[in-house]
Amino acid sequence: MIGKTGEKMELAHYLFIEAPITFSYNHQGNRLATIVGFNKVAVDGIEEVGHEIAMQIAAMAPVAIDKDDVDPQTIEKEIEIGKDLARQEGKPEEMVEKIALGKLNRFFKENTLLNQEFIRENKLTVHQYLQSHDKDLTVTSFKRLKLGE
Repeated sequence: MIGKTGEKMELAHYLFIEAPITFSYNHQGNRLATIVGFNKVAVDGIEEVGHEIAMQIAAMAPVAIDKDDVDPQTIEKEIEIGKDLARQEGKPEEMVEKIALGKLNRFFKENTLLNQEFIRENKLTVHQYLQSHDKDLTVTSFKRLKLGE
């Protein structure tokens, strides 16, 4: 590419995933790209499913596949934020923990891929969408790359 463009280019880093089948999505403008891997190849409409989930990742920027995959430090940080917000709102100290756990559950729903609302049909979660195609289909891994991050 250096010879074609005349510009010095340097590969800063790269990411890869391993899965039985993978799909990628490159958003318009080439500033955002995703790659997602699934556990099964033999699923009717897997190409459409792969494309839809790759776009979901681009649009919603999940932090993990499911709540079990979220970094423990992130969980602790979210609980502390929830406690601080509850205290600032003047909630009783015995309710602060419950409120923080409720906010943590909302964090999981909004920021973990399988628990997010499916962007094409918000009555379904991503997990339910995958189950509608094959009861054993799930995401094994994903990566989201954005220029400047």
